[in-house]
Amino acid sequence: MKSSEVTGIIDIGSNTVRLAVFQVADNGARRIVDQGRWPARLSRRLTPDGRLPDEAVSELAEVLKHYVRICRMHGTQRIRAVATAAVRAASNREDVIRRLCEATGLRIEVLSGEEEAHYGSQAMLRTLDMADGFVVDIGGGSTEITLLRDRKKIDAVSFPVGCVNLANVYGLNDGPVPSAALDDIRSDVRRLLASKPWISGSPGLPLIGLGGTVRAFAKFRQRETDYPFPLLHGYEQSESELAASLDKLAALPVAGRRKLPGLSKDRADVIVPGLAILQAVMRHTGASRLTVCGTGIRDGLFFETCPPAVGEREIPVLEESIRNLNALYPTAPEDHLEQVRKLAAAVYDCLNEDQTLPGKAKVWLDTAARLYKIGAAIDLNDCADHTFYMLMHTHWNGLSHREILLTAATASFRGINALKRNLAPYRPILEENDTETAAKLGSLLQLAIALDRSESQSIRSLSADAVKNKLVLTADAEHALSLERMEVESLSKDFKKIWGLTPVLYVR
Repeated sequence: MKSSEVTGIIDIGSNTVRLAVFQVADNGARRIVDQGRWPARLSRRLTPDGRLPDEAVSELAEVLKHYVRICRMHGTQRIRAVATAAVRAASNREDVIRRLCEATGLRIEVLSGEEEAHYGSQAMLRTLDMADGFVVDIGGGSTEITLLRDRKKIDAVSFPVGCVNLANVYGLNDGPVPSAALDDIRSDVRRLLASKPWISGSPGLPLIGLGGTVRAFAKFRQRETDYPFPLLHGYEQSESELAASLDKLAALPVAGRRKLPGLSKDRADVIVPGLAILQAVMRHTGASRLTVCGTGIRDGLFFETCPPAVGEREIPVLEESIRNLNALYPTAPEDHLEQVRKLAAAVYDCLNEDQTLPGKAKVWLDTAARLYKIGAAIDLNDCADHTFYMLMHTHWNGLSHREILLTAATASFRGINALKRNLAPYRPILEENDTETAAKLGSLLQLAIALDRSESQSIRSLSADAVKNKLVLTADAEHALSLERMEVESLSKDFKKIWGLTPVLYVR
């Protein structure tokens, strides 16, 4: 992909130092092309008088120089580096920043707690279709909470407690965490939360979790429960599920936690205090559920550093993702995809007059119509299989896991048997009539594709009417649509099995 802009973002966190290299192509396509992660544990390495020791600074400088080399290899035009709670709290902060800048050539910003909350919230708003809720980011040395209403910040706060410094304060060693210690952690966190009345003033809102603690918990839960969907972003959990995992992890020594499938080994010693913070926040806010956000500070910094064009800043999350995927993988003419969308919508409105399909079915159909040929980026042969795989494994936003699955099934539809094979591994996240819904939407999409098989947009307008056992399609077209007629006839038998109607195309 020819790039016009490459940006490196470095987040010097209290527990982990992370790198993300973002590439933006000339056509606006955006993706991460490289990333790095180093478990620094800076909060744990602060001395009793609050200094970050020379050894830690020297190690950090080497990691940053390595990240700079990675960025240069990708031809970055800019590198933006920020430091958070551990460096912010260090009594020798100015000296640390000076040494790091001299060693690496970077300009390092020390973010305030409020800025951390802002960048995390901005990342969430750009990647999850959620207008209201609490955003919590649990780091190694601080926890940020933001209240959002109608996608706008109402309040935000940063508390100086994180998974690493709480482990130090409570002297958590390599053994199991006593229940009394857990109670003390939750009690202390509740006292902090109570100092901000707005945190308990909106019960029932969702809680959106950012940061390494939340991601580690989500990976562990997915592995523990054999959750079939391959992505973390958008994963949901209840407070009772969080409580069960916390109890299980706290009862094990660190060595035992390191053996658990799905739990990162370098999180084993700090996951328990991190989840205790998360549980206290969830209970205090009265949150209805926890939604995992896979993006965070680095993404928020990137969105600020490389903002979209003025006219594209208020685009809905799903729309932005669809445009980005089509820009990354331009496998079909835009005019053809737009025509398929319109034709699919016209037929859908006729067939769903009785409103029997789910409320968002038209959104899934429209999305599938715009992405059905994305698999050709791998190979036109077996395009449908590639489309299903890409939509299930590519990071795109604006739909729930179940909705992504149904959209992928619709976009890749080529018959009932293939549909059932694709959906079989994902039964735990499907609802009762989802297979039937995907079959109906998928066959409808195939009909719309057939109506523009020549990809020439010859149909100026289309009317659809269900008459007895037929779906009568009347097209105002530029020519006789001979190719399209054959395509419609070839799929009519399968369409009738699903919808009980035989499609017939007339041209006026």
